[in-house]
Amino acid sequence: MRKSVLESSNVSEETIDLIARMTAEIPWPKRRSFMGETAVSLLKGSSRLAESVFGWNRNTVEVGINEFQTGFRCVDDIANRKRKTIEEKHPQLLIDIQKLVDPKSHADYQLRTNLAYTNITAKAVYESLLENGWSEDDLPTVRTISNLLNRHGYRVRSVEKTMVQKKRKKPMQSSRMSER
Repeated sequence: MRKSVLESSNVSEETIDLIARMTAEIPWPKRRSFMGETAVSLLKGSSRLAESVFGWNRNTVEVGINEFQTGFRCVDDIANRKRKTIEEKHPQLLIDIQKLVDPKSHADYQLRTNLAYTNITAKAVYESLLENGWSEDDLPTVRTISNLLNRHGYRVRSVEKTMVQKKRKKPMQSSRMSER
């Protein structure tokens, strides 16, 4: 099918290779419009033929054809396509978690990082939130709460000051040292 389309459009293989190399050099918003312009001028505006001849995505070529014909560029809102974080969905949740965790947190004892070490686990936070009036339907899972705590600089560790200090025995000197 490719050869018959190319013959009817009077397009050579060298032209196809040239267009493929040129397309790779063009940045994205302009590339899509170029794809549409190429499909209109060489392939009678067929996105399916552009897919089979050039290997381009058919939907991208269709958008490019529309951009070329109308002169309006479609806005790629890729940055807003992401899934919202739990803080964005429920801003009050973060405030309530901070009220629970901050009193039980302490800073790095050498102050090398801005992490806050806490001795409360994500499961304990989840259960405390349930006790404070949050319903199970509104709360995320324990794993999500753990991720939220990590994102905001809380790490689960035991409090350094409360750890039992181990007594070390002094290393015994070798017998040669004691003979001198």
